[in-house]
Amino acid sequence: MTLIIAALILWAAAWWLNTRLARLDGTALKRYGCPILFGVTLLAMWELLVRGLEVSPVILPPPSAVWVALLENPRMLWGDFVQTFVKGALSGYVIGCSAAVLTAILIDRSDFWKRGLLPVGNFVAALPIIGMAPIFVMWFGFGWESKAAIVVVMVFFPMLVNTVEGLRAADRMQEDLMRTYAASPAQTLTKLRLPSAAPFIFNGLKISSTLALIGAIVAEFFGSPTQGMGFRISTEVGRLALDLVWAVIAVAAVSGSAFYGVVTLAERAATFWHPSQRG
Repeated sequence: MTLIIAALILWAAAWWLNTRLARLDGTALKRYGCPILFGVTLLAMWELLVRGLEVSPVILPPPSAVWVALLENPRMLWGDFVQTFVKGALSGYVIGCSAAVLTAILIDRSDFWKRGLLPVGNFVAALPIIGMAPIFVMWFGFGWESKAAIVVVMVFFPMLVNTVEGLRAADRMQEDLMRTYAASPAQTLTKLRLPSAAPFIFNGLKISSTLALIGAIVAEFFGSPTQGMGFRISTEVGRLALDLVWAVIAVAAVSGSAFYGVVTLAERAATFWHPSQRG
């Protein structure tokens, strides 16, 4: 009971402090302090409530147990990270996004291909990954190649749709001006249309960055070597080692957030001229 009361007091104190931080204008303390304080408060309440209510570790382990699992299994978790993120998610992400951009450039001038391919993309994007994963494992084997292939399919069409829409964003008067200057189609593409499409392309890259890791992890549930985040989750759940399962989930969450952050920083560096970045 004491721990439950302490959790409630902690929540009230954190609420009071966060409201004060939110009233600060234009300071780094407000920008970073509020989310950090909120996250730390959630973890502390998780710890206090699980221990105060005497929840079984099989149902929900406390954050301290998850932290111990992280410290005790660094080599195993690193191997799982490399297998899932680097080999499966990242390779599929690069292949799928690159192929989507090139395809969008090729079909941009053809209404026939755009009207024919984009509806197919919407159809494929709606297919459940749980149904596709076993098929790809049968096609490409149990290695990282099948996971990368699933990631390619997941990221290709969102990236294609965003790039096609971005290429349409170029102003008509600017295109007429390029023709007036006798610019070639390649010059118009590189000097005008691709820069205009850059915000859309980065939007597709950010969407795909989250889809890639999800696709690779889910695919590992249906066939994987003895490494990988999805393999580890399914194996440790069967052993009721929920602390290690949550440790793998924490690694996946941090990896996905860091990946998204890297893409966002690249967007700010590449599209600093856009109003959304200047604001």
